[in-house]
Amino acid sequence: MNNNYLFTSSRLGFREWNDDDVDPMTLTNNDPDVMKYFPSTQIGAQTEAFIRRMQNQFEERGYCYFAVDTLQDNKFIGFIGLSFQTFKASFTPCIDIGWRLANDAWGNGYATEGALRCLQYGFDLPGVEEIYSMAPKVNEPSINVMQKIGMHYVSDFKHPLLVKHPQLEDCILYKIQKPR
Repeated sequence: MNNNYLFTSSRLGFREWNDDDVDPMTLTNNDPDVMKYFPSTQIGAQTEAFIRRMQNQFEERGYCYFAVDTLQDNKFIGFIGLSFQTFKASFTPCIDIGWRLANDAWGNGYATEGALRCLQYGFDLPGVEEIYSMAPKVNEPSINVMQKIGMHYVSDFKHPLLVKHPQLEDCILYKIQKPR
């Protein structure tokens, strides 16, 4: 096992981001199938900026959208984790759980397995009482993961960062409370 993992699930290792992740994450961010429910694909500079943001967030808060590898072969497959959201909405600021996996990692249950483990990680942090997740209403695969991990529907909302993308701005919000 790679000693750089912050934590693991049965098949996945969760770790901080490093410079070696820029190229494979850029490939994922540049895949039109992966980015189907986002305004556009992303180039290397955007991916690099995202990784820096995640590194800073981990340093400040102890969580981020973590880089994820399969334990069997230490292959980088994308990200699953928690992020602090501050865009203007009735439920922000909040902690959001999210995932983005390379196309060839789909269909293995990794998003569900990883999200469940990240919820556990998040609720072990001091002061974390609830975690949200959101997606455009058309993103049924992500909504299915939210339901599989025990999250509950809160409301529909228009995402303020997606107003220029009418096919994506109608979003759905889910939430889960810390287990008692």
